Amino acid sequence: MGSVKISALLILLVLLTGCGGMTDDLFPSGSDKQPAVIPGTIGPLPGQIAPDFTIPDMFGTAVTLSSVITTTGVQGAVLYFTMWCPICWTHMDDILHVQIPAFPNVRFYAVDYVNGTLADVQQSAINTGYYGTALTILADTQNIVESLYHGTMGVTVVVDRNGIVRMNEDYKDGVRLHTVLTDLP
Repeated sequence: MGSVKISALLILLVLLTGCGGMTDDLFPSGSDKQPAVIPGTIGPLPGQIAPDFTIPDMFGTAVTLSSVITTTGVQGAVLYFTMWCPICWTHMDDILHVQIPAFPNVRFYAVDYVNGTLADVQQSAINTGYYGTALTILADTQNIVESLYHGTMGVTVVVDRNGIVRMNEDYKDGVRLHTVLTDLP
């Protein structure tokens, strides 16, 4: 029995030592590893010019980011990437019931990047209770916006009225989103 435990321990040790760079995960440096943003470049990182796109909402109406943010009175847009899971529902409920009422001059979008057809996007919105709410559902059936913004489950992007990305990070509790929206020009 003792040799089995020692063998298992040795195998585990070999597997762990094969994970190069693992010590940084166990003892993080605290330094920011994101690439430096070059002003005036287009990209998904905060400080960059937001990549423009046109995709349909769940009703088939085309939504173009640049048109949305340059509409008179609009301060910016929020893109929340959803997979229609319980975690996403919690985030979207906060957006719907806390953020949208607090920021009437910001446009809020849930980006469905998991369904391949408009009908499937609509069905997901109906099944989860978001059909016909103040949260506009975008049908990213070709994964255009997902690719442009590196959006996956829970990623939240804020673009200001000047077309600058102000936030691109995982949704946590809504506090950071609220702060970024409060500071929009």
